[in-house]
Amino acid sequence: MDIPVKSVSALRAATLAAVLVLTAACGTGGTLRPESCPVASTGNDGYVIGPGDILQIVVWRNEELSTEIPVRPDGRISTPLVDDMGASGKTPSQLGADLEEVLGEFLRTPEVSVIVTQQGATNQIQVVGEVNTPQALSYRENLRVLDVVVAVGGLNEFAAGNRSRVIRQTDTGQVECSVKLKALLDGDMSQNILVFPGDVLVIPETRL
Repeated sequence: MDIPVKSVSALRAATLAAVLVLTAACGTGGTLRPESCPVASTGNDGYVIGPGDILQIVVWRNEELSTEIPVRPDGRISTPLVDDMGASGKTPSQLGADLEEVLGEFLRTPEVSVIVTQQGATNQIQVVGEVNTPQALSYRENLRVLDVVVAVGGLNEFAAGNRSRVIRQTDTGQVECSVKLKALLDGDMSQNILVFPGDVLVIPETRL
């Protein structure tokens, strides 16, 4: 089914507006080259739990203590025998170790596994602009920008791939990193930077 020209124009205009807002939010600090792009504030030590995540807590040989729970907006969780514990900012293994420590007051040598069954928005990669299927993608360890581009179906015909940006929150504030996606797709792997939870990949439209 053909999409009316007006609808396509409106969609592209809305996408461009979103790109402009995101770019403006970075302020005037300049754009960093790929090799200078800092890591996100969550670091790179595996998946980091955030608000909105759904966690499966498995306590070995204690089915009654095993449960599936959400991480609350304040970043904390409650499980059987653990009334309140911080989860946001920890890896699943770190949270499992913390739960084992608390449950050790009630059980002999508890073994706890934490599995993230659903990711909240803070642990997603947002892809905005001129790609075939703009969307939010779930983060996984060692995810790179090429993986993201492939997952959204590649650049569309309007994309200015070599003017793409990654907007990232770091320990020192928000930064903007340039990434030449067209060059990357042509084989320049120096552009294939790591992405982190909360990153926004912006692909602008080709200037007329």
